[in-house]
Amino acid sequence: MKKKGWWEQFVRLLNMRLIVPLKRSPHPPEYTARGVLVGMMWAMTPLVGIQMTTVLLTWLAAKKFFKWHFSLPIAIAYTWVTNVFTMGPVYYVFYVTGKLMMGDWESISAFASFSKIMHASFAGVGSFWEIPKALAVFGKVLLQEWGVAMSLGCIPWSILSGWISYRLTMAWLLKRQAKKSKSEEKRKYWRERLHRVVHPIAAHQERKNGKK
Repeated sequence: MKKKGWWEQFVRLLNMRLIVPLKRSPHPPEYTARGVLVGMMWAMTPLVGIQMTTVLLTWLAAKKFFKWHFSLPIAIAYTWVTNVFTMGPVYYVFYVTGKLMMGDWESISAFASFSKIMHASFAGVGSFWEIPKALAVFGKVLLQEWGVAMSLGCIPWSILSGWISYRLTMAWLLKRQAKKSKSEEKRKYWRERLHRVVHPIAAHQERKNGKK
């Protein structure tokens, strides 16, 4: 049996964490889509490592002060969009966007400098349990050198990602819901037809009673 590569395993992990929860969610589309919105908005911030905590605090505040509800598990799951594999280029995009918003076009550091910081932070990682410590070091160095630009630059990406994710999730869930309802109607129709063929007398009596 051929062993799956790391990319296939990564895609499978994302599917299990991001798509499967949407399919299995028993809640209305709006409730689930709001979870995606909140999760994506926090995912598009330079806070990898504490994003699940910020989502939890958002959930508590929204529920207590604004009576605004969303799926906490879905929101937490979508913070995984930014992770150890994606945070490098995503953080750099935040930094460049922030510099452009500040009108500082000339002092944008090259991506090589960013990669050097990331490599130095994660060079000593030998196991999964050392990743949080490396993330803390990486985040500390970035905040010291690029903190203002990254914090500013993430804002448009956070808002845009949240809005687009909400609209796409709502459209997908409503389409899936309509397809499911249509399938249930078809099954009901054929069950009734089969019932009439197998039990014609009972079906006739039921129709007769229904007209009364």
